[in-house]
Amino acid sequence: MISAAAATGVALIALGVVLSPGPNMVFLLSRALTQGRRAGAWGLLGVALGFAAYLVATVAGLAGLFHAVPVAFEVVKTAGAVYLGWLALKAVRSGGGLATVPDGQGCAGRRDTAARLVVMGLVTNLLNPKIALMYAALLPQFVRPGQGSAHQQLLQLGAVQIVVALSVNALIVLGAARLAATLRRRPRWMLAQRLGTAALLTYFAVKTLLTSAPRAAA
Repeated sequence: MISAAAATGVALIALGVVLSPGPNMVFLLSRALTQGRRAGAWGLLGVALGFAAYLVATVAGLAGLFHAVPVAFEVVKTAGAVYLGWLALKAVRSGGGLATVPDGQGCAGRRDTAARLVVMGLVTNLLNPKIALMYAALLPQFVRPGQGSAHQQLLQLGAVQIVVALSVNALIVLGAARLAATLRRRPRWMLAQRLGTAALLTYFAVKTLLTSAPRAAA
């Protein structure tokens, strides 16, 4: 069983990570703004599955893999940068004509299916090196001998991180969906939103390429 101090430490780190702008936040904001609350919720489900996958990988020895095979992290971050670049291009090219979607469900010329949104959220999270670093390098630091098996502690610490991240991201989706009602009446704002999203995704693509691999523990 993890201690209250460990849970608090992970919760604070998770809060700092989720509140700092990154690929997950930009993806969820863009889906909720352009396609509404449901789209944001489906995207959030994909992000949640990405967290779960990283947690399982961490328990299985993700940090050891990155340390033993540095090219594995390079593959993750390079694929992540390419994917973010593709999303940036998609943001610029999509929505040449913006259609109004009723009942506050957002506005977009083309709406993604639920399955596509889940996959996009999953891939965005899996190819986010910031999340990979958090699970591979930070979470293991809170594992303490004598407080149960390392696997159980990692699962509990990961659960804390996931609850914090999903709670904050859910609030972001709800806030963005409400803002969509205003944007729906102002097509120029939607254009600015798409261009801003593309610029942010391009920035994070470059930042992803510059991310360093986790260092081995001393």
